Amino acid sequence: MIASGNALPPPAYGVVFDIDVLGHPPIKQKARRTPLRFLGKLYEVLKGLLTARLVSFSDSPWASPIVIVLKKNGIDIRLCIDYKRVNAITAIMEYAMPLVDDLLTEMEAYLWFCSLDAASGFWVVMMTRRARKISAFVCALGQFEWLRMPFGLKNAPMIYQRMIDNALWGFVQPKGGWANFSEKMRIAETADAEDRAGVTEASVGLTETPRTKFEADRALSTTESAVATLVNSPLADMYSS
Repeated sequence: MIASGNALPPPAYGVVFDIDVLGHPPIKQKARRTPLRFLGKLYEVLKGLLTARLVSFSDSPWASPIVIVLKKNGIDIRLCIDYKRVNAITAIMEYAMPLVDDLLTEMEAYLWFCSLDAASGFWVVMMTRRARKISAFVCALGQFEWLRMPFGLKNAPMIYQRMIDNALWGFVQPKGGWANFSEKMRIAETADAEDRAGVTEASVGLTETPRTKFEADRALSTTESAVATLVNSPLADMYSS
């Protein structure tokens, strides 16, 4: 991990990670047993983290146990920390995360794609003194605390996503620009209001519900399908070019 050249990234400006446990007393858990065959690898991982100043030795009253996961190559290990009890008492930071379906919809019209890999992205975020103490973890080789934001903590994804959104603000926008997006929003809202008004008016003259399968099939054949209605609606064109 660290030994392969993935050293400490420079800190990001204007962002810091904190943990609010709402006054809950410290939770100190015992270290879990580490298989003997993994001790040497665990030592190397911790040594790399200490050398890179990602973690430090800790005397925190907080302690969460580690979980060692074997990587796909069957040789290297991944150091994970069980923050389940810490996350259960942490106040959540609300922030809208992107939906995969929305991202895929926006990509359908593009021919060229560019992938930017933010190596060790979480580690660019500094931590408050309080967050460092709460992030402490314990293992067979001692107790440590994070100096940079680790994986596994409740609000870490939201903090990172907000930082990325702020960094890319003005570069990422809907297809056609914000003016086109606003116009589609206006059209969609107008169409939705008209549809709602039409449903209200139609409900006044409701006919008797078909009682036989033949009558039901005949009624369906004379009305536009729900799928066709959605496809032809301006709402379906919100993110298309």
